Amino acid sequence: MDQPANNQPPDHTPIFQRIKDYLLAQIGAGVWKEGDVIPSEQALVRQFGVSRMTVNRAVRELTAEQVLTRRQGSGTYVAQQKYQSTLLQIKSIAEEVRARGHVHRSSLQHLEQLKASELMAKQFELAAGHPLFHSVIIHFENGVPIQVEDRWVNPDCAPDYMDQDFGAITPNEYLMQAAPLQGASYSIEALPAPREIADMLAIEVRQACLVLRRQTLSGGRIATIATMWHPGHRYQFAGSFTQ
Repeated sequence: MDQPANNQPPDHTPIFQRIKDYLLAQIGAGVWKEGDVIPSEQALVRQFGVSRMTVNRAVRELTAEQVLTRRQGSGTYVAQQKYQSTLLQIKSIAEEVRARGHVHRSSLQHLEQLKASELMAKQFELAAGHPLFHSVIIHFENGVPIQVEDRWVNPDCAPDYMDQDFGAITPNEYLMQAAPLQGASYSIEALPAPREIADMLAIEVRQACLVLRRQTLSGGRIATIATMWHPGHRYQFAGSFTQ
């Protein structure tokens, strides 16, 4: 009996690229996580039946792309990824994560209405005791915590803030609709993580964090003040400007 014809086109992908794709697929699937050692080059040579030079090229290129990191005498490890945020535009962190082809998830830690302390009232240019909404949310990228968002909101600008499902929409996405942006100011500094922040970011206490503080205006009033903590070893801010 005749064998059925094989209609699959031949795979002309270079062998080193197939090895790269395999390594990336294992990392993407979570088989190897940040800090995990990958199989040795000799093990990959046996697995793929190719030369050491071919395997070395695949590993070398992934190292140059900062996907892997080599430690002399120890092996090759999955590198810690640097997630990035833009400063020239105010975007939802969920939008930034999805733009990288990654999965965003959030976890609501606190959502409450409080009376403004004298300090918070001064920052919002309100009378002490004026009601304020307060939320604390952890944002994840591919399951890795990358931001703790500690946000205060003026109810006069966003009266329905407390009614939102912040598992389905981010505070930024809601506020851009409810309190259209008129202006903003921000500052960035490096600070050691206090225990509560460290626990939420799954890092060591006093580990360096990039802290973005942002105040936004809407309708001539201060609508929201947010402090966003990011683990310094796996996050960076980036932007570009042309004139």
